[in-house]
Amino acid sequence: MHSDPIADMLTRIRNAGKARLNYVNIKKSKICMGVAKVLQNEGYVTGFETVDDGTGQGLIRIELKYTLDGMPAITEIKRVSKTGRRLYCSVDKLPYVMNGMGIAIVTTNKGVMTDGQCRKDKVSGEILCTVC
Repeated sequence: MHSDPIADMLTRIRNAGKARLNYVNIKKSKICMGVAKVLQNEGYVTGFETVDDGTGQGLIRIELKYTLDGMPAITEIKRVSKTGRRLYCSVDKLPYVMNGMGIAIVTTNKGVMTDGQCRKDKVSGEILCTVC
């Protein structure tokens, strides 16, 4: 059992991209579904679907996206808030990842969203990870 499902998800995506795999399977949870939805909406992955693995929990199968020259669309994905050190930010303190070229994924009371959506809706929350 993994103590941090988000870190496990990000590591699996990072490793699958380096290995040039078409898809990666991740244990299903609400927070991982939210992160996968944000990655799809922002164009970092092609899509995702839930798959039954026989345990009752299920899996999320994420289809990775690559550029025309075979490079992964996700060049860097980092966990920011960790289990031992949570990082909460107000709207005006949210980071700009690569001067706006990347995104920060934030969990709020309105769900999982990007830093740009948080600024637009004026909500703050815990920064889960940064993607560029």
